[in-house]
Amino acid sequence: MKEPIRLRLVNYAALAICSMLIFLVYAALFQSNDTVFDSWGYSLPNSSCNLSSERTNVDAVDPQEFLLRRLVRGDDRVELDSNGFSCHTDVHSEVCVENKAVRIYNKGLTVYVPYDHQPQPQVKRIVKPYARQQDETAMRVVSPVQILHGNNTINPPPPCNFTHNVPAVVFSSKGFAGNVFHEFNEMIIPLFITTRHFRSRVKFVITDYQHWWVQKYNRVLSHLSESDVINPDDGSVHCFPGAVVGLKYHDHLALNVTDIPGGYSMFDFRQFLKESYSLKTNHVSEIRKPVLMLISRRNTRRFLNEDEIVEMMEGVGFQVIRVEPERMSNLDEFAEVVNSCSVMVGAHGAGLTNEIFLPNGAVMVQVVPLACDWVATYLYGAPGKPMGVRYLEYKIEPEESSLFDKYGKDHPVITDPESVTSKGYSAYRTVYVEGQDLMINVERFKNTLIEAKQILEASVPFNR
Repeated sequence: MKEPIRLRLVNYAALAICSMLIFLVYAALFQSNDTVFDSWGYSLPNSSCNLSSERTNVDAVDPQEFLLRRLVRGDDRVELDSNGFSCHTDVHSEVCVENKAVRIYNKGLTVYVPYDHQPQPQVKRIVKPYARQQDETAMRVVSPVQILHGNNTINPPPPCNFTHNVPAVVFSSKGFAGNVFHEFNEMIIPLFITTRHFRSRVKFVITDYQHWWVQKYNRVLSHLSESDVINPDDGSVHCFPGAVVGLKYHDHLALNVTDIPGGYSMFDFRQFLKESYSLKTNHVSEIRKPVLMLISRRNTRRFLNEDEIVEMMEGVGFQVIRVEPERMSNLDEFAEVVNSCSVMVGAHGAGLTNEIFLPNGAVMVQVVPLACDWVATYLYGAPGKPMGVRYLEYKIEPEESSLFDKYGKDHPVITDPESVTSKGYSAYRTVYVEGQDLMINVERFKNTLIEAKQILEASVPFNR
């Protein structure tokens, strides 16, 4: 006999109420400012919570430990659960997670991680917290962080100067800082991947501290952490209930949804940027007259006939904004300018990273110099689609490169770029990245701009 409908409704209601109570317990645990003290004498989140006179298993859950645990999987998680410390290394980055009480001694950048179980000899691990492990040039300027894990009786940690009730996240602001592509690719996006699910309940310890970098990305940092950042130069000792050393990296200007706690996507990251920078334009259809931003380079890959290009763009029907590199330095203001544009046009280079601020449905047009096809598409073309940005590219003919006049039409630099690239990146960069300017065929380029305008005219609001 089937269960009476009324009884089933009662059961469903009871289940829903129980689920809500469990959720409220987790929320209370996570948000509580009450603290208890560990064996080292500094504060940890209070996990005592009674629903009734009978204690429940939920009481034992530490939300911060749970969030730290979500950063690791497989054998790394088994190791973390076993001794409170685990490191994962891949070609790009090394990330160490400590879900137990730690002390960070800023002098010498040393992290002390206790071992709670049987006595274990102290083990030293050196980590350079920057997501470009494979690049020797970048890593040479990144300071190492020393992690001491195990029995601290031989090399005891110094006493705490400051105590915090949220985990630390340690990363470097050096590497290739100064190049906006690398800043987003190896710092900002990895920082989002690693810390967004903490909902601002973390504190950043920035090694190789550069004040200009912290100021430039202050809005991002303040939206990912509710606390001021720590500059290790003061040599103080900070105590935390856990820590992450290093940042998770996925791919060039990319997020892998299945490998992020909370399942955040590029859509979520761009929403985060919109909130951080108070960007107003969500979809390109909100812009009445199409606005085109032309990135004007001054050193390499310059448009030698830029005035002629601008005149053509205006003839197609665009309102043109020319932007030089110095204007991009104030990101708080520049993000708003980019967000007000329908189209971004530029030669292959770091400035195209700012496509990340374009509204949904906008078009990014990359002018691809000679021998830059693959790297142009891989670094700036492919990331566009997950951003909700349409991508077009204009590949120049050899005659449009300054290399054509410099070497002649029959030189291997023109006819066989592989003969140059086979000599290594340094040779390739010298010739094609640093040694090339562009004289655009305006009539041929015009067709690409007309296509961009047609895309805008046919665009409809972007839906997630």
